[in-house]
Amino acid sequence: MKRLFFVFIAASLGIFAKAGGLMTNTNYHISFDRMFARGATFDIDAAYSNPAGLAWGHEGWQLSLNFQKPWQNRDIEANVPNYLAYPALGYQGVNIDQKYNGKASAPIVPALFASYKHDRWAVSTMIGIVGSGGFVKYEEGIPMFNLMTMGKIFEKTVPTPVTPDKYGIDSEVKGKQYIYGGQLNFTYKILDCLSAAVGLRANYYDGYNRGYVTATTLPALGSKQLMDLQLDVIQRGWGVAPIVSLDFHKGPLTLAARYEFRTKINTTNDTESLNVTMNDQKTDIKAMAAQYGNAATLAGLSTSMGEAMASKIKDFMPDEKVRYDMPSLLVVAAQYEITPKLRAAAEYHFFDDKNAKMANNRQDDLEHGTHEILLGAEYDINDKFTVSLGGQRTDYGLSDKYQTHTSFACDSYSLGCGAAINLSERMRLNVSYFCTLYSDYKCEYNAQLVDGKMIGGYLNTAYSGSDTFSRTNHVIGVGIDYKF
Repeated sequence: MKRLFFVFIAASLGIFAKAGGLMTNTNYHISFDRMFARGATFDIDAAYSNPAGLAWGHEGWQLSLNFQKPWQNRDIEANVPNYLAYPALGYQGVNIDQKYNGKASAPIVPALFASYKHDRWAVSTMIGIVGSGGFVKYEEGIPMFNLMTMGKIFEKTVPTPVTPDKYGIDSEVKGKQYIYGGQLNFTYKILDCLSAAVGLRANYYDGYNRGYVTATTLPALGSKQLMDLQLDVIQRGWGVAPIVSLDFHKGPLTLAARYEFRTKINTTNDTESLNVTMNDQKTDIKAMAAQYGNAATLAGLSTSMGEAMASKIKDFMPDEKVRYDMPSLLVVAAQYEITPKLRAAAEYHFFDDKNAKMANNRQDDLEHGTHEILLGAEYDINDKFTVSLGGQRTDYGLSDKYQTHTSFACDSYSLGCGAAINLSERMRLNVSYFCTLYSDYKCEYNAQLVDGKMIGGYLNTAYSGSDTFSRTNHVIGVGIDYKF
């Protein structure tokens, strides 16, 4: 059962990523979507992107409400020639060449900004979805589920194997991750050209991982259930992080820096189901934990399945804690007013992902933390209309070992554009569109003969193969800024 449980448990590692780092959002305000490089702004979105800059912002109250609608695809193309080939039995295997389509979406995503400035000091707040954010669903399951299920059925029925042409697989994987955040900042102008801000953000993690795979023989062969796996785990947790920022503003030049400390988030499992049935024999791990306790259950599973497999199951046991830290973030930015109507900005982000704990310590498999470079410009056509555009390059420091069927990322370029329309002296409308162009990531798995045994192949089987991970992303947004 060891390989079977690997299929089952691995199905629920973290799934989501978006504009920003692996666990961190940066696109809250529509001004970001239409320009990207907002780290040196004085507008209301500075409540997130440059709190110290509010020392030069609007005197008095201002408020902003923003709405975004994202669409994403996260696809896995699996290629495994002659999978399950068994020459001794005269079986040539089955050629796996399939794209598994993952549809990721979210409802309308809101964000609220507010600030109040008086003379040399300001206070501001931001509320939004600060990490992950959305749902993903693979209606045909994922290769990790389906191919390993085929392998286990084949293995258990040798020397008269039940081959994949004799049954059908009904499989699905879906998940949700939201990190809600509320941020409060205090800003003070130290000198006529220098200001500082300190703040605190509270973050709440809410997610679930659900999946199943059921293999049933064809009706002509009796519609017998060969295997059924079920997983349903809800995870919730919270954490807080300090934020500090500085802003230097003199004439047309603004320089800014911001540092967000790591947010330690320990989620607690609410395990609804965790079981596997094969040949009408059901192993209910959740029930075993309720009867014998997590420690005793894991000790028994460690003996029967091995310590490595038991450690994976541990992440989904009832009431267990799993880490989903948000990494520390360093931002440096510059903006220059080329003319009274034209402004250009550049920005750099570093997300220290390698020192932020992930499930099963996957951060150790990254080559480095995330590097981002952002460029943007905006132009005031007249007193009513402003247009802008921007670009972003994201390098995650990925490695083959980091990528899994349930949690993969792709380096990318993002392009955004939009406009701001002054509806009145107090009210501004922002509209935007941005898309992300991802680089496909291909992993090759080559089986090798070691001590008389083939290892290192696709899903650690004896068969060579490859995965190609690909993504798409589109976001439209609209927001209203109001100055009192």
